[in-house]
Amino acid sequence: MLDIKNLQVYYGVIAAVRGIDMHVDPNTIVTLIGSNGAGKTSTLNAIVNAVKKSGQVIFDGKDISKEPTHRIVREGIALVPEGRRVFINLTVEENLRMGAFNNDANYERLRDEMYTLFPRLAGKREQKAGTLSGGEQQMLAIARALMSEPRLLMLDEPSLGLAPKIVGEVFEIITELKKRITILLIEQNAFAALKIADFGYVLENGTISLADKASNLLGNDEVRKKYLGG
Repeated sequence: MLDIKNLQVYYGVIAAVRGIDMHVDPNTIVTLIGSNGAGKTSTLNAIVNAVKKSGQVIFDGKDISKEPTHRIVREGIALVPEGRRVFINLTVEENLRMGAFNNDANYERLRDEMYTLFPRLAGKREQKAGTLSGGEQQMLAIARALMSEPRLLMLDEPSLGLAPKIVGEVFEIITELKKRITILLIEQNAFAALKIADFGYVLENGTISLADKASNLLGNDEVRKKYLGG
């Protein structure tokens, strides 16, 4: 589904990503874990060409390295950024319509699917997004991204700032989504991410220090010590 080859991201003279290689199989959850500043968010932004980069990004056999962001979205990649970034002055329903800007013909079907997937949103469709709880805003951000019917959904810190109960709900939804799409997940809660992921990469200082099945990383002494509190 996704192949990344020798990806590099620089901000001025500062190297955020230093020549990483990654592979994501279809209908899997792949997670990137690492400390703040390791290069995780820069990697996602580079995939959708939102930052200056070098290297190759190949999606479903097509080199999209130089494609503009809006065309990458049309190719089937959606990014839910850190901080959710819903349109706070628009209603839930209006946010969903914004997500279907290039898929308007399927809007009603997709909207109804989102209310089934996220029942918390169904009763708040006319409510301004800015009045929702943090968890509901995160669900809306994911639902809005799904309105473009992506084949690859990228999530940046979906549990950030959420209560543990809501984190559990969000991760249940992410697990359910794997039945229909591929997911690339960045998550500070490394234990929660590795529990639902098929494969994981550990980023340190812009490089990949470990890559293995998620179940193996959960049992790795170095990973447990650095990221799992063990």
